[in-house]
Amino acid sequence: MVQAVDQDSLSRRSSVAPSLCPAVCADGHHPNGHRGRGPVRSRASGELTAVVPFELVDAVPAETGTVQQRLRDLPSRAGVYFLLAMCLFPEVGYRLAWDKLTAGLSGMPVVCPSAKALRDLRRRIGSTPVRALFEVLAGLLARPTTPGVRFGSYRTVSFDGCSSLRVPDSGRNRAWLGRTSHHGYPTLELMTLVETGTRAVVGAVFGPTAEGETSYAGRLLHLLRPDMLVLWDKGFDSNAFLAQVTNTGAQVLGRLRSNRRTPVLTLLADGSYLSVIGTVKVRIIDVQIAVACADGTSFTGSYRLVTTLTDARCYPATALVGLYHQRWEHESGYYALRHTIMNGRNLRSGDLAGIEQEMWSLLTLYQALRTVMVDAAESLPGTDPDRCSFSIALHTARNQVIQANGIITPDTDRDALLGTVGIRILAGLLPRRRQRVSTRKVKHVLSGTFPRMKRWKVARPAGAMNRVETRASDGFSDCGIPFSLPITSRADRAMSRGQVVHGSTGALTCNRAPSWNGNRAPPREVTSEVSTGIGVSYDS
Repeated sequence: MVQAVDQDSLSRRSSVAPSLCPAVCADGHHPNGHRGRGPVRSRASGELTAVVPFELVDAVPAETGTVQQRLRDLPSRAGVYFLLAMCLFPEVGYRLAWDKLTAGLSGMPVVCPSAKALRDLRRRIGSTPVRALFEVLAGLLARPTTPGVRFGSYRTVSFDGCSSLRVPDSGRNRAWLGRTSHHGYPTLELMTLVETGTRAVVGAVFGPTAEGETSYAGRLLHLLRPDMLVLWDKGFDSNAFLAQVTNTGAQVLGRLRSNRRTPVLTLLADGSYLSVIGTVKVRIIDVQIAVACADGTSFTGSYRLVTTLTDARCYPATALVGLYHQRWEHESGYYALRHTIMNGRNLRSGDLAGIEQEMWSLLTLYQALRTVMVDAAESLPGTDPDRCSFSIALHTARNQVIQANGIITPDTDRDALLGTVGIRILAGLLPRRRQRVSTRKVKHVLSGTFPRMKRWKVARPAGAMNRVETRASDGFSDCGIPFSLPITSRADRAMSRGQVVHGSTGALTCNRAPSWNGNRAPPREVTSEVSTGIGVSYDS
């Protein structure tokens, strides 16, 4: 089992060549004779084989009982690295992925397997050792002093799901995942717990989309700790799930559905109030968000946040609303996984065993790249990991695999120990994060009367937004009618289409029809919800 692996031996980092696959020669040995046994400082090397060292790759198959039983041209170690290379080069087939993996070993006796031999290698390894490899690498990456990873004494993490991972339309995949109504490929649901400051994956599960997000997230609750603050969106608004999370000792900051009614127990000075959801004592923050564009266009929206941080003096509402914006870091992580690595492609595998193996390999590669990025950021004190480019890390790693030139030794100077990937990441640091907005645009229409609205992040055009302000609910609805705060809690109920409840007013108004046709995108300057602080204004 994974838990039986010796963590001391698995967590060691090695001084290795920058090639991703060290065991590809015909005799099963590294071409330079190096076996990766010399321990080096755990945060020193920036190449992928320092994150996934030889000892780790050898130990995981041994502990899971998947080591080859006889001397082979394709040993288990080479197979594990091939799986990572298969995800690193998703645009090519097995043979070309192997050729890229061994391209830097010209002049040495290298095995040239057929595509069938590589398929057989995948079947022989299975998914168990790759899952064990991911579970060893998964976890919090940043030090406590790394910028952007903590809110006070709490480490910020988030739950979110991704249901846009498509698999081949085979009979075995359909039997497991079912059919998808809006496109021809079966879809996989991926649920992860992510460290928002680094976008590193703490834990992951996946399966059919029919099971639901809260059910999948429940399998990851054992990873939560009392020093964590968990963020989530309104899809996790559930009495039972909230109780399960708080039972772990972790704190919560999430969004509630607009149709949920919560009793007002105590009004607080910052506009929030104490309430109770199920048996959990919480604090509710109603936020009205306004975005003003340079052309005079303005947009408003309402957010209702819930938190178990009930002390308004230690945790002001303005700080919590600003912190909730960090939940979008999870979406950025999914973008890196789905689009930067895979470039929007489907997975390769046509059955359950292959999909499981490929997904754990993909998550392992993603976590290895994130580890390299965090190492690079922490080598330059005061650098926020958000400024590290995932694209630079990915493409530099791809180049390093193909070129495979040089070996990093323990006595190398500090810049060399950082590695080529880390050096290029620091050379291409992104600007400091600016305030951005998320707009809803019509991507495609499911029906003539109710178009599907698709959300994604857009960069703000220069000068497009000159002011953003957020304020707490002041006791009046948008139409100026006074209201009384609710005193009882009601179960969630579905709202009619075209209707929305504004904040905690209970005033029901109808949304106006969109001013653009459902078959084309809205004007470029259209913007929407921005998570900022209550009573805080921004000037562009």
